[in-house]
Amino acid sequence: MSILVTGSTGRIGSEVIKQLVQQGADVRALTRSPEKASFPEAVTIVKGDLLDVDAMRDALRGVDTLFLLVSNTPDELTQAINTVGIARESGVRGIVYLSVTRSAAFTDVPHFIGKHAVEMMLEQFDLPATILRPSYFFQNDSGLKVPLQNAGLYVSPVGSKGVSMVDVRDIADAAVIELVRRDRSPLPLPRETYELCGPDALTGSDLAEIWSAVLDREIRYAGDDLKGFEQNMKAMAPSWMAYEMTAMMRRYQEDGAAASEQDRTRLHTLLGRPSRPYRAFAEETARQWHV
Repeated sequence: MSILVTGSTGRIGSEVIKQLVQQGADVRALTRSPEKASFPEAVTIVKGDLLDVDAMRDALRGVDTLFLLVSNTPDELTQAINTVGIARESGVRGIVYLSVTRSAAFTDVPHFIGKHAVEMMLEQFDLPATILRPSYFFQNDSGLKVPLQNAGLYVSPVGSKGVSMVDVRDIADAAVIELVRRDRSPLPLPRETYELCGPDALTGSDLAEIWSAVLDREIRYAGDDLKGFEQNMKAMAPSWMAYEMTAMMRRYQEDGAAASEQDRTRLHTLLGRPSRPYRAFAEETARQWHV
């Protein structure tokens, strides 16, 4: 039995690999730059790029289970669809695909609707897959130290409807559980879909209140200024990404992304525990800032 992990050097992929090794799995890590990668000794490093069809055919040869994580790029959909197609050709018996919550609903956000297209392919070909749909990552807020501490502002314009944000460690834990389950099954397993969410649907004001308590100072929600958000994003990212993130925030403001009680219960059952709360992440992050 062998598991190929894509997105292997990122926050989620590296944690998935670490846990799989601890469970004794035969792990292969796909990376464009093996010479720069640092993995546990037991991991087989595979050079490859999701856009390189020949390299992916080589990488998937003999693989039983695939963890498919595709970064948010302009060609994300091509990378994902090609990889699923090659996995199907190669006889992969199980796929764990990292999608996104509201993938079918937020049709004006490119990486949401792109991930929905991949989900449609998995369904159409009745592939043995687990679809994980994470909400907005807690860890996206790790970069807010300056506005929080210097200006007393929580600046992500998530609005007032509520978003059930999730810790990336819960995403990795869920992925590992499903990868191991599928890899150790003697037969392909039916498709499953999980919404990955935190225990609370948080508004901008809720998040400011949490940070006020954690930092022991007044933190205010900076408001729903999407134009300002896009301009600030352009200083850190390409314009296409700045626009896309703004489109996502607009949908959070208009519709929210609150998980249902059923979603939270199913995730609790999968993990064997409640998902991590945002406040615990904020407390941990604040301690790291002060080290």
